[in-house]
Amino acid sequence: MTRSAGGGAAPKGRSRRNFAGTRPVMDDVARLAGVSKQTVSRVLNDHPAVRPETRESVLAAMRSLGYRPSRSARSLASGRTRMLGVISFDAARYGPASTLTAINTAAQDAGYLVSSIALDTADRDTVVQAVDRLSAEGADGVIAIAPQRRVGKALAEAHLDIPLVVMDNALGDDTPMVTADSRGGARLATEHLLDLGHRTVRHIAGPAGWTSAERRAASWRETLEKAGAEVPEPLAGDWSADSGYELGRRLARDPDVTAVFASNDQMALGALRAFHEAGRRVPDDVSLVGYDDIPEAAHLLPPLTTIRTDFQEIGTRSLRLLLARIDGGTDPGIAGRETDTDLVTVIPAHLIVRRSTGPAPA
Repeated sequence: MTRSAGGGAAPKGRSRRNFAGTRPVMDDVARLAGVSKQTVSRVLNDHPAVRPETRESVLAAMRSLGYRPSRSARSLASGRTRMLGVISFDAARYGPASTLTAINTAAQDAGYLVSSIALDTADRDTVVQAVDRLSAEGADGVIAIAPQRRVGKALAEAHLDIPLVVMDNALGDDTPMVTADSRGGARLATEHLLDLGHRTVRHIAGPAGWTSAERRAASWRETLEKAGAEVPEPLAGDWSADSGYELGRRLARDPDVTAVFASNDQMALGALRAFHEAGRRVPDDVSLVGYDDIPEAAHLLPPLTTIRTDFQEIGTRSLRLLLARIDGGTDPGIAGRETDTDLVTVIPAHLIVRRSTGPAPA
């Protein structure tokens, strides 16, 4: 059992005291290890110039003293706060919430704290205030979950002077962007329904101004045109199940509607209820595809065919890219894989076929 300076047993789980009776500090570690305070600082920050035997000596002194470096000590030693900022919009939705969880997990694994600001509005002043707040808190870098074009415009005008990574919105400069392949996912959904023999596919789109909604709608249209199929007018929802239900009721009244692609699973869920109430059987009368693959999608009646977005990968990749920017370089694990350019990382989408889609009615 380790003894404290006074001869009694050191309390379990608590830092030991130094000879002055206070908690051990960096000077105590340096004195016990026989090195300078600067060497202890280098060990704390994993500096490559420290010899292995010196590093082990310093670490042994830390363990012996029960020294726990404070975040402020690390910040002074490295010039960094080891805090990252995240700006998100509509954070209660499944996609942004899942991405934010992945960012927090990856940041914790990398030894960073995350300060998050969830915005209710996407106007320029609100976005600029969020950027200013994170900068004032000393964030080493910022990730912006920016699903609307006007959020991207506001970020571009904010002139952030620390590293920035943006999701879904290209700022038109050298800011890296990570995005899901909304165009590819919409193409997979539309082709799947056409391959089942449906003459055309109706679309419940997301709201205007949202980059993912616009990309999915454009790709749906292009896929129909390429196949020589009729291109009906899309119906715009607001991502909610309520809007999917109302638009689904309109589609259910048209007997020529046999295939529907909804731009997210919540709207598909609302449409599924509307078809059921109208006596339109899914998939016997109408096939339905959603988007995102929310956890509940596999448990609907019938289980929902959908496009899976890997939000975990989007969040993790964004965090890695930001840390690489903070370190003044690029992430070799990102460049050249699923990227259109060095600044754009596109995460592929996957079609998940379940029982809500089937052959077109005879």
